[in-house]
Amino acid sequence: MQPYPVPAESVTFSEEIKKSRFITFLARTEGVEAAKAFIQDVRHQHPAARHHCWAFVAGAPDDSQQLGFSDDGEPAGTAGKPILSQLMGSGIGEITAVVVRYYGGIMLGTGGLVKAYGGGIQHALKQLTVQQKVPLAEFAVQCDYSQLQLVETLLSQVGGHILRSEFGAAVDLVLALPAADATVTVSHLFDISRGTLILRPVS
Repeated sequence: MQPYPVPAESVTFSEEIKKSRFITFLARTEGVEAAKAFIQDVRHQHPAARHHCWAFVAGAPDDSQQLGFSDDGEPAGTAGKPILSQLMGSGIGEITAVVVRYYGGIMLGTGGLVKAYGGGIQHALKQLTVQQKVPLAEFAVQCDYSQLQLVETLLSQVGGHILRSEFGAAVDLVLALPAADATVTVSHLFDISRGTLILRPVS
């Protein structure tokens, strides 16, 4: 799993199109449950709006298992899909978009709606600042007290950290390592400990 960009902060963009007001909200949401919670939060903020259309990419940008969208009463294919298309095209992960529409009495037509919903996302994405997320993988290892410094030094070099530790006759550790380089790290620790430290994946 390679590092990927995620939103560094939330963004709101508002515009009026033919007397309808469209307010676009973008936020970082890690996982589907967080995405759904954000959508509900926006609904509660704007209970009087006619539509709350949304889409999310709740995991890594290439994780098709964590996608979702809704037209929320707009004609099929005019809101949720254009929003999702813009999000997927951005290459950003862990992101949810909700577009709130206050209807102004003038019909926009299918093409107008696609343009309005997709365009709002485009504008909001231009304002969005991102940061890199480094996916981590968990590994367990048992070491002697004399080897603890060795493990800690390696972690600081690769950008990993200790999640849990138990101190008994030996030290039992659960480590988080950058997933993209985990195989190299596992073999490096094995080498420098002369085969005594073996990192085992935690399922």
